[in-house]
Amino acid sequence: MALAQWTNAMEWLAAAAQDPRACKKDWQHGSTGVHLLAAGRFWDVLIVPACLGLRAADCLDGIPRLVPGPVLLDERRQQVGFFMPPDPVSTWVGRGTRYVARGGWIAAPAPHCRWGDLRWLRPPDGSGTLTAPEAMELVLFRAMDEVVRSHGVRHHRHELPHRSVDTQAVPVGYR
Repeated sequence: MALAQWTNAMEWLAAAAQDPRACKKDWQHGSTGVHLLAAGRFWDVLIVPACLGLRAADCLDGIPRLVPGPVLLDERRQQVGFFMPPDPVSTWVGRGTRYVARGGWIAAPAPHCRWGDLRWLRPPDGSGTLTAPEAMELVLFRAMDEVVRSHGVRHHRHELPHRSVDTQAVPVGYR
């Protein structure tokens, strides 16, 4: 990752930390390299099981003219997190799925981290690029089909992560 791009990525990601300055300092010079970041302001994170998420990440790379957002792998928990635009009226449901939005936190390493149990499969680029929910639904559908074909595992459509819009929710700022 080029220095300017890494610096922009670090600024963008650290802005979601409780203490952005300390977060950036640790990422530049610290030993742990992992910080808690608040979801819901700059991005939400869709977390799915790794068997599905790794295939979905590959599918994202295969869509022409789509620049996907950051993708984080937690190998210890066997989960993959996809960074998407904040959406106060939707949630994601499905077996093994978590949707981290406003009020939630995630642990994230420095943007250049491509090793260890918690690492970036697709690091943030500093531009604020995020994966569109529609693209995410498409790649999860494709990934599930690949899992079924390659492993012969039967999955039910209701187990597939998908968006569920809460028509009763009113986005913050519209009250």
